[in-house]
Amino acid sequence: MVEDLRLDSLEGVGPVTTRKLSDAGVHNVMDLIVRGPVEIAEITGMEKDTAEKIVNKARQHLVDGGLIAKHFTSATEIYKHRQSIGKITTGTNCLDTLFDGGIETQALTEVYGEFGCGKTQFAHTMSVMVQKSKEEGGLEGGVLYIDTENTFRPERIVSIAQAHEMDPEKVLDKIIVARAYNSAHQTLILEEAGPIIEENNIKLIVADSAVGLFRSEYLGRGTLSNRQQKLNHFVHLLSRIAETYNCAAIATNQVMASPDVFFGDPTRPIGGNVVAHTSTYRIYFKKSGKKRIARMVDSPHHPEEEVIFALGEAGVIDPEDAEKKTKKTTKKATIKKAKEPEVEATVETPDESEENSEVETTSKTPEVETAPELESIDAPLVDAEMDDSEPVEE
Repeated sequence: MVEDLRLDSLEGVGPVTTRKLSDAGVHNVMDLIVRGPVEIAEITGMEKDTAEKIVNKARQHLVDGGLIAKHFTSATEIYKHRQSIGKITTGTNCLDTLFDGGIETQALTEVYGEFGCGKTQFAHTMSVMVQKSKEEGGLEGGVLYIDTENTFRPERIVSIAQAHEMDPEKVLDKIIVARAYNSAHQTLILEEAGPIIEENNIKLIVADSAVGLFRSEYLGRGTLSNRQQKLNHFVHLLSRIAETYNCAAIATNQVMASPDVFFGDPTRPIGGNVVAHTSTYRIYFKKSGKKRIARMVDSPHHPEEEVIFALGEAGVIDPEDAEKKTKKTTKKATIKKAKEPEVEATVETPDESEENSEVETTSKTPEVETAPELESIDAPLVDAEMDDSEPVEE
């Protein structure tokens, strides 16, 4: 299959054109489809008509190989194809209900919300869940994690893997992390991701966060147009890679507060309509005390609904699991508090008896002497008390 995707397998693409495309970061036939004729012409310097012919040949080559859909297909065929699309379970009943089974492949899922709402925790959880077997809701594939904010933590991956009874070392080995330092580097990582996806069987691509670097570099209204063009190129590239390579894509997004909103939630995602139109599914995470709320904002077929989830050792979890855990901890705490006074009493009793044994015997003896009437009645009791005190006196 790899040999069929080589550039020189296309008719009319010789060694010179192959070398020119490889130097520009286009390594196989799928990269030609992902980039498109306009970008191929820009990065290689060839004429636009020539680039269009090469891309069209690449598309026909993939259609003949059954890797992408034909130009004209019936809705029945599309429906059958949709039934075979892979889904990655979130490990929770609530989020699986929201996503109708899990995160889809060949689609871009955008998750936005304020800081601390669980976006990165969700990305870490999905990086573990995708490696599970298909019977358990995974895809048995690797992860390409594009970290733009230096928030990826392998320790969190280990704790989530252990909570799901998976081998942490194997899970970490299947996650390829790419640290992006600027927006141009972020786009370059995605442009050169083709060979990495094939070699490591990547089934999930995570961009955390997709818009953060663009937001920090392009400041002011004067740079807004240029920023949106660059951002548009990145999110479209991410979406085309997910569709072409049959993998899932998750992009986390930051938010801003809209000052012109007087009623309702003023939170708005960054990126404007460029990101909104490109995302296949758009989910809004928000805080609600110790719990979190996920709302399906935009989807081709999902209903707009909200679910409640929580964060724990296993990443994103059902709120019922969090309540059970808190009940167990409180139960243990009450048991410990009940036992502590008993332990103190047993420890202090011998000391008090040893120190005050002479005082007790002297206090009891006068009571017996001053009450002669009780001697005849309670004589056995007096003898018992005296017997108990004899070892102490010795």
